[in-house]
Amino acid sequence: MKSLIVLATGFLALTSAAGEAALTRPAVEHFPAPARPDGSAPPFSSAVRVGDTLYLAGQLGIGPDGKLPDGIEAQTKLALDNIGGVLKRAGLGYGDLFHCTAMLSDMKLWPDFNTVYVTYFPSGKLPARSAFGTSGLALGGLIELECQAYAGK
Repeated sequence: MKSLIVLATGFLALTSAAGEAALTRPAVEHFPAPARPDGSAPPFSSAVRVGDTLYLAGQLGIGPDGKLPDGIEAQTKLALDNIGGVLKRAGLGYGDLFHCTAMLSDMKLWPDFNTVYVTYFPSGKLPARSAFGTSGLALGGLIELECQAYAGK
C-alpha cells in the first residue's frame, strides 16, 4: 500500500508499506534578467518559477535606456511595463499576479502611484498587496514593485 504525504516545505513524499520514501522537488526555471545598456549582466534573475508560482524580482521604473524618468507616475508605468515583459516571457499576464509588494521612497507618493497601478489589472482582479516606505531605493528610484504570479495553467 502506498500513500502520498505533502510536507510543509512543499515536497511530496511517496511512502510504501515498507516505509521507504522518495522525495520529488518541484521544477525550478530561471528567467535571466536582460543585459544592462552597457552590456553587463545584472546579478539576479528577473523571475524564477518554482512549481506553480512565478517569483518576480523587484522592478524599478527604468526605461530601455537604463534611466529613471522624473515622477512617480512615469516610474510606476515603467515598473509595471517591465513586470509585464517578464510575465509575457513566462507565458503569463497581469491577471495571473496574486501578490505585489510596493516599496516607495516616500509614502506621500502613494496616491499618485495607485492612480497608475490600478490601470494595469483586469476589473475586479487586483492582486493582494503590501506596501511600505523606504529610506531609499536602488539608483534613486521612487518605486520598486515585487510580485508573484500563479503559473500553473
